[in-house]
Amino acid sequence: MRILVVDVGGNHIKILGTGHEDPIKIPSGPEMTPRRMVNLVRSATAGWRYDVVSIGYPGPVIDGRPAEDPRNIGKGWVGFNFRRAFGRPVKLINDAAMQALGSYPGAGRMLFLGLGTGLGTAMVVEGHAAPMELQHLPYKKGRTYEQYVGAAGLKRLGKKKWRRHVLEVIALLRFATQVDTVVVGGGNAKLLSALPRGVHLGRNANAFVGGFRLWTDPSLLTSKREASPFPRPRGRRRSR
Repeated sequence: MRILVVDVGGNHIKILGTGHEDPIKIPSGPEMTPRRMVNLVRSATAGWRYDVVSIGYPGPVIDGRPAEDPRNIGKGWVGFNFRRAFGRPVKLINDAAMQALGSYPGAGRMLFLGLGTGLGTAMVVEGHAAPMELQHLPYKKGRTYEQYVGAAGLKRLGKKKWRRHVLEVIALLRFATQVDTVVVGGGNAKLLSALPRGVHLGRNANAFVGGFRLWTDPSLLTSKREASPFPRPRGRRRSR
């Protein structure tokens, strides 16, 4: 089976396929709609051969479909027919959950935290991936976890204070979830230095590993319902 993995992010869309060693990066941003994403991916991979597609989506997913539009890219993702657009079977999963699957050591309880444009959160419990929305819970001074440790928080606080808050958030969420290990990934994870015991830096390439595993490793499962059916609590807008 030849697999195409597409990792959709706020800054870049990253692509890798079976038989290819180097990922392709496409600039993303507020104008990135699903139709534009598909067109750019198909153009960038012209000549590639693949049978199925995995998509890491930067937002809540229910029953393999986007539950709401992402915050940092374009609109129109809810209800979009990815299978028809790609002409292949498609498995769509929350992007943090996809990277969590690729980072999972194979047993136990693992929490994944993705430090990028925002904060991605997911757990893998005995092989079952559970995407979460912990990033939108209140943290300090009316702001959420994401508003402190996402890219906007890094810009507002500076690297030194941001690192301190990242370590505090890791400790709080680790205690709350009672996991065996924590993996910290995402583009800004490289800015961290010393980490507590049981906390490890993940590789961005693990997102591709997770995308491949969605089709090749039946022992690593994702729950059918990957997000809460309840609406996200209203809170303060992200402060820049």
